[in-house]
Amino acid sequence: MSGVGTSGTSSAARTHSDVTEAPISVAQVAALVGSAAAGAVVTFSGDVRDHDHGRTVARLDYEAHPTAGKVLDDVAREVAARHPVIALAVMHRVGPLAIGDAALVAAVSAAHRQEAFAACADLVDTTKERLPVWKHQVFTDGTDEWVNCA
Repeated sequence: MSGVGTSGTSSAARTHSDVTEAPISVAQVAALVGSAAAGAVVTFSGDVRDHDHGRTVARLDYEAHPTAGKVLDDVAREVAARHPVIALAVMHRVGPLAIGDAALVAAVSAAHRQEAFAACADLVDTTKERLPVWKHQVFTDGTDEWVNCA
């Protein structure tokens, strides 16, 4: 699924989205939204934690539906159209991830911090609501579970 990225414009805002098997970082995604016009850049990193609901996580894998790249692109464009932003970018990783790896990273640039914070929260929430990605968690006690969430 690597390389399902897109870039474009929506409401005069630049957008970038990608569903990838490659590691992702806040710095990488923040660089995609840079602008001399930006008074604020807000970032979010959703990282793999070592526990879930009282159980210790050993490892996890994310799997995406073949339409995930298109869905993420649509989400990015829709969120950009709802907010006065300069640019936004969102990336979600698939495949095996280790504890501490970034699974979902978002960045938004805007003229002012309030707009950037609001758009970044909307971007993360809408991504988690709509992206067809499933998480397979394996716990240290030998049990596992599938979760439909980005």
